[in-house]
Amino acid sequence: MPIQTLNPYTNKVEKTFEEFSSEQIETIIAKADEAHKSWKNTSVAKRCELMHNLAKVLREKADHWAKFPVIEMGKLFRESKDWEIDICAQIATYYAKNGKKFLAPEVLKRNLFTGSTVVEKHSIGVLFGIMPWNYPYYQIFRFAVPNIIAGNTIILKHASNVPQCAIAVEEMFKEAGFPEGVYTNVLVSGRNTAQIIEDPRVKGISLTGSETAGAKVAELAGKHLKKVVMELGGSDPFVMLDDADMDYSVEVGLLGRFFNSGQTCIASKRFVIHEKVYDEYLAKFKGALQMYVPGDPMEYKTMYAPMSSMDELEYLDGLVQKAIEQGAVLEAGGKRIEGLPGAWYEPTILSNVTKDMDIYSQELFGPVAVFYKAKNDADAVALANDSQYGLSSVVMSKNNSRANNVASQLEAGMTFINCPSITEPETPFGGVKNSGYGRELAKMGIEEFVNLKTVRKIPVWAFKMLLNKQKKALASS
Repeated sequence: MPIQTLNPYTNKVEKTFEEFSSEQIETIIAKADEAHKSWKNTSVAKRCELMHNLAKVLREKADHWAKFPVIEMGKLFRESKDWEIDICAQIATYYAKNGKKFLAPEVLKRNLFTGSTVVEKHSIGVLFGIMPWNYPYYQIFRFAVPNIIAGNTIILKHASNVPQCAIAVEEMFKEAGFPEGVYTNVLVSGRNTAQIIEDPRVKGISLTGSETAGAKVAELAGKHLKKVVMELGGSDPFVMLDDADMDYSVEVGLLGRFFNSGQTCIASKRFVIHEKVYDEYLAKFKGALQMYVPGDPMEYKTMYAPMSSMDELEYLDGLVQKAIEQGAVLEAGGKRIEGLPGAWYEPTILSNVTKDMDIYSQELFGPVAVFYKAKNDADAVALANDSQYGLSSVVMSKNNSRANNVASQLEAGMTFINCPSITEPETPFGGVKNSGYGRELAKMGIEEFVNLKTVRKIPVWAFKMLLNKQKKALASS
């Protein structure tokens, strides 16, 4: 795939970029490795100060940064500015405020007679991030910010269709005052990442992307005994029980499915609705689709944006058409929006999807919702869990006890009750099953790529007593 800006709104190539050479990559790795030698010894207070600067750079130039996701992957400008830029600034601020606390040594044992056991947290070195296009800033910040606070340095390979976003992030770190080599962008295609993964100076890899890409990276990283964190997408269930607030559930479901044109890993994709309220919910959900009118993504009032590319649209449409051929019912949408040059796909609803259909086990990364009817709570849980994915999930109910009971049974890394799946700096992010492993954000996110070093101190007199006891035992045997 060429490294270029192909505007999904116009379907025109606006800018192309040369891929970095092997020599350029070697220079970048060397600089990141050298930067780590000093960055790891920079005080946590100083690192946090620079991270506060980064949050300021994001907020003060929000309009400037927000335009790049619009022209490169079709995101609505208001979603780019009001949500993505904002959450990135929140992440930077959160770790700037909590970094010192999170990295403080943890005392596990302290006793006059037995001594102390302390766990220290040390950086491990250069980390390599491989990130997708759907949230071109947030995906990076979720990985890079906590690890830079921890004292690691970052090399980042972004998706080939968002090169200007990738370059923009490197500019953000520079403007915030971070030393050269602490954060570096590399313009390389996916097939040319092996040089970085295999390099002994690179100590860990974080990937957000497809199962196929994850398996290849994990295999290569495992060959070189390197720690990996994976976020590999999901087919997240939206479980609505029969006592849920109807209108609110419709609102939450629409937001959870069609935000970012449905191109979200933690989007609600499978709607598991209790049979008592299924027909009403489907009718209201379908009726609300009329608000998604296509328009210029740069216009603040626009409600519906194109998909990221024609390739993504054609792949999604292929899944939809195959499902219809196999017997799924098309409730709404189901085709490209005619008369527009970009990657526009109608908001789509499918029902009557059965286990023998291909789409039953596939992730739909776009504006397509699949509806399932559940007989009761147990049936809803069974349907929700019948997936190889386990990233996020949603439960809608007015009864807290009932909602908690269902939530605890869902096989997912995250469950949200009475709200869409969201991301927050203080909330751990990650999945189970084929959705990956490891956690990002919160305190857990800063501990994935650190050396949790045990320091054990035992009083000399106490250890001498132990030695003398052993000597006496040997002498009397």
